Amino acid sequence: MHAWPASEVPALPGQGRDLRIHDTATGGPIVLDPGPVARIYVCGITPYDATHIGHAATYNAFDLVQRVWLDTKRQVHYVQNVTDVDDPLLERADRDGLDWAALAEQETALFREDMTALRMLPPRHYIGAVEAIPGIVPLVERLRDLGAAYEVDGDIYFSVESDPHFGQVSHLDAAAMRLLSAERGGDPERPGKKNPVDPMLWMAAREGEPSWDGGSLGRGRPGWHIECVAIALDHLGMGFDVQGGGSDLVFPHHEMGASHAQVLTGEFPMARAYVHAGMVALHGEKMSKSKGNLVFVSALRRDGVDPAAIRLALLAHHYRADWEWTDQVLQDAVIRLGHWRAAVSRPDGPPAETLVEEIREALASDLDAPAALAAVDRWAVLQEESGGTDTGAPGVVSRAVDALLGVAL
Repeated sequence: MHAWPASEVPALPGQGRDLRIHDTATGGPIVLDPGPVARIYVCGITPYDATHIGHAATYNAFDLVQRVWLDTKRQVHYVQNVTDVDDPLLERADRDGLDWAALAEQETALFREDMTALRMLPPRHYIGAVEAIPGIVPLVERLRDLGAAYEVDGDIYFSVESDPHFGQVSHLDAAAMRLLSAERGGDPERPGKKNPVDPMLWMAAREGEPSWDGGSLGRGRPGWHIECVAIALDHLGMGFDVQGGGSDLVFPHHEMGASHAQVLTGEFPMARAYVHAGMVALHGEKMSKSKGNLVFVSALRRDGVDPAAIRLALLAHHYRADWEWTDQVLQDAVIRLGHWRAAVSRPDGPPAETLVEEIREALASDLDAPAALAAVDRWAVLQEESGGTDTGAPGVVSRAVDALLGVAL
């Protein structure tokens, strides 16, 4: 599977700062100091519908992580998956009389278009669950051989009790885990399981559903969590720098994935930091496909909204915050974009060196994009009120906003 084209990241004078970011597993900030190559895995979409603003907010957060690292002169090895076979996809295809594979490809293509328009930097490896199956099967077989997996009516489950570190990502109690497992794709009530929250590793073939050769596992398809583990271990190895996604992935997805990897390798932890973006609401409820309360990026673009304004609307909120999308949020972003573009269109302006450092400091401090936007606002006000004589300043500001915030002026 291929990703989307990369937009050019302008070079800036000086060098950025190491990223200090909130780690869900420890509950506090940690300073990330990767080697020459920073490694990040971000969980991708299940492509049964178009990219909504909640998705865009999540991928925007981890795009900022990449941009901070690039500004420190590091390379970034970014991996993202596509869950291109899963129950919601199959249910949508069946409901609408569509071929499930064609639906997945259609929605993945639209996702790529949205990411390109929003100037999200692409992953180095963009991997679908289906193409990862040859690497998933031996991992499930190994977990079974280690005594960490067991069978229930032909389906293979992972035993969470096989990992002594289980629970150290989410820090939830058993009752909360069971509740979230039921809400997020698990089957805690299924008879025969050792622990109600044990997740499925391999689902035996069902009539009328796609299946693949699972070797000694029999025909079937992979569970959700092992998919990401196989892709991450194959392309990044253990101990990579950031495992990212929305806050709704803390449990069960990231908790289970960490345990799978830790049992498979005998190493801990899977990731140095677990970083999660907040949820975006519409009309008072979390934006989600199941509720249908969605604002699609592609629909906004069709309505003529500048993608740079969409991105500014996302950047106006701290990545860890839960917030609500409104018409006013978008209107504020459109106005801000107009002010910034007017400010950099003049032939000279106030010196920009301090502004660049303010943006860098804000982003290095747990991706504080609202503080970075406020710094650019102050420069734009100075430009409007009194101008300046630095002929290079508007160009420096334009390149810094592009390189660090992903907004093309």
